[in-house]
Amino acid sequence: MLPVITLPAPQPPNIILFMVDDMGWQDTSVPFWTKTTPLNATYETPNMARLASQGMVFTQAYASPISSPSRCSLLTGANAARHRVTNWTFRRDQITDEPDSLLSPPEWNCNGICQTPGTPRTFTARSFVDILHEAGYYTIHCGKAHWGAQDTPGESPQHFGFDVNIAGHAAGGPATYLSEQNFGHDAQGRPTGQFATPGLEKYWGTGTFLTEALTQEAIAALNYKHSTLNSQPFFLYLSHYAVHVPIDRDPRYYEHYRSRGLSEKEAAYASLVAGMDKSLGDILDWLERNHLEDNTIVLFMSDNGGYATGTAWRDEPLFTQNAPLRCGKGSLHEGGIREPMIVRWPGVVQPEQRCDSYLLVEDFFPTILEMAGIHSYNVPQTIDGRSFVPLLRGTGDPSRHRQLIWNYPHVWGNRGPAIDMNCAIRSGRWKLIYSYKTRRHQLFDIQEDIGEQHDLSAQCPRLVRRLARDLGRRLRALHAQRPTIQSTGLPAPWPDETL
Repeated sequence: MLPVITLPAPQPPNIILFMVDDMGWQDTSVPFWTKTTPLNATYETPNMARLASQGMVFTQAYASPISSPSRCSLLTGANAARHRVTNWTFRRDQITDEPDSLLSPPEWNCNGICQTPGTPRTFTARSFVDILHEAGYYTIHCGKAHWGAQDTPGESPQHFGFDVNIAGHAAGGPATYLSEQNFGHDAQGRPTGQFATPGLEKYWGTGTFLTEALTQEAIAALNYKHSTLNSQPFFLYLSHYAVHVPIDRDPRYYEHYRSRGLSEKEAAYASLVAGMDKSLGDILDWLERNHLEDNTIVLFMSDNGGYATGTAWRDEPLFTQNAPLRCGKGSLHEGGIREPMIVRWPGVVQPEQRCDSYLLVEDFFPTILEMAGIHSYNVPQTIDGRSFVPLLRGTGDPSRHRQLIWNYPHVWGNRGPAIDMNCAIRSGRWKLIYSYKTRRHQLFDIQEDIGEQHDLSAQCPRLVRRLARDLGRRLRALHAQRPTIQSTGLPAPWPDETL
């Protein structure tokens, strides 16, 4: 009789999620459309191009229009309308809405998400990171968190299952990228404001830009894991504060872009993009040096659209745009929600692939768990996301017959009918945006009109009614919230109640 040979179980893949903050769809030399745009020619992102050449570029990846809703959907798999963290979080029990003369915002979950019950105005859910951790993954968080308000359990990434937290806290942006300003601390080490980035004291005064400091810390955490826990798979969430305001100059790249004719503000923004791209390259280089590139999945994503709506931060001139997309951060037009996304999965995704099917940020939850080989888990929340592994494997299209839903019943920072208090549905080529404030419906054929310049609602009233009905039903099923009319105290009508 021949001996029985037992083969070792395959090693679960390492997984890296590289998240960028406020990065627009065209803030890169990698085209995420059918053609190259002038913006693609403005930026130089060779490492994004490197990653794209090794994997799949997604041309219709969507998120929420604001950071916290996207990040909470990412971590929980729930649609923002369901988890009700529909605006950005910061101070406990305090909303971040700008005032409006006609409507008041709903009582949304301004304290974010938590894994444990008991904190008011939070959504209780289990994160996919906690599930990875339970399955034996070493989990590293580095950079921006922005899942929970100050003085709540959810402000700490370790609450959600991360073994390591580097510089993550309640704030959604940095006070400064400059180590010369101690990343927002005074000479005695005291924060000069609540946006001071914590835990990076060894870089103070060294001339190390924040993006570089986070990259070095991420690599140090990877080195520790690789040298002491070599048999354990890892999950790294490298979540850069870049390219969020303030638009500080990264001195490594600023003069290069000025010499190309960009304005001071444009060159500063381009230098933030370049520093982010360099970080991506450093991570890819680390994988290759340690012979881990063949068993490591790398996902690249942004949390919302580029800052290109209305006037820029502190009334300064705009430093970027999202053309040909309309609007930017805070808007449910394409410029606010369509994101650059790339996935490299050696042995599964062939090089230089493009995917035109759409997906939403909550889809990362079931996808990453499926990538890790985890198919059974217990969570208290309803998972709205759908795994996009079939798109990566070429075995199916989960976007077929699927409708994507957004709900943003708020006023963010910049103002205007393209931004304020809207909800939206994407159904195939069609997209309907409804304003709670004006009660107006706008209909766009995204396939033919990516810039949403031609409102077809008057020409297609039956389609508007159908999509408004679908949107209203989905929002009710998700227990979504809507603003209140100040003059009457009544809720604003649903999108299917005004036709």
